[in-house]
Amino acid sequence: MVQEYEKYKEEDFEVWKTLFERQVENLQDKSCKEYLDCLNELSPVLNANFIPRFEDLSATLKEKTGWSVHVVPGLIPREDFFELLAQKKFCSSTWLRRMDQLDYLEEPDMFHDIFGHIPLFMDQDYADFAQKIGKVGVRFIHDEEVVTQLQRLYWFTIEFGVLKTNVGKIYGAGIISSFGESNSIFEGDAEFVPFDLEELMNTDFRTDVIQTKYFELENLPQLYEAFDEYASNMLAREVVA
Repeated sequence: MVQEYEKYKEEDFEVWKTLFERQVENLQDKSCKEYLDCLNELSPVLNANFIPRFEDLSATLKEKTGWSVHVVPGLIPREDFFELLAQKKFCSSTWLRRMDQLDYLEEPDMFHDIFGHIPLFMDQDYADFAQKIGKVGVRFIHDEEVVTQLQRLYWFTIEFGVLKTNVGKIYGAGIISSFGESNSIFEGDAEFVPFDLEELMNTDFRTDVIQTKYFELENLPQLYEAFDEYASNMLAREVVA
């Protein structure tokens, strides 16, 4: 599949501009510095003025961290998802929500995939972390326990991860791309618990509601170090078995 850029209509460009400008302003004191720095670095190819061209995004990503954007029709099988991550390819749909859908979607669209996820893939440590999830997923794809653990890890970090601070708290793409959730987590109703990889991997989640529980990292390196230890233990267990 490819991005058929010529098929975007005037409303699509208007929706993109509205979402982008609103959320950039909203995130200035809410998103982690790493995300905002990466977003700024991508500004020549990712900004409010036009719907991004995936080929331009991919060229910039490849030069910086070796990643690229891979077009998918929507949600894909987990086997394919892990395989693409392992190959340094991040999945994105090409469709964009309507103007009357600015604040709620049942399935992630291009704004979530690109605005929410792509900037942090300009950070080499974060990009390497995502690729490691893919590699472990490919290796243990027939182990349901491990696959479930990886899905929960992805959900509570890459999608809905937060830092233990009141300013610059958000790094998860599901929050970053959501005007409602990026505000609601500061309103006192959510539960924040210290990041603990074992607890996280044993915690179920729901995809149809705003999250009520978040795992707080002291900093992003804490996440990378914890997963490296987990991956090493998994490989050692496999050798013993």
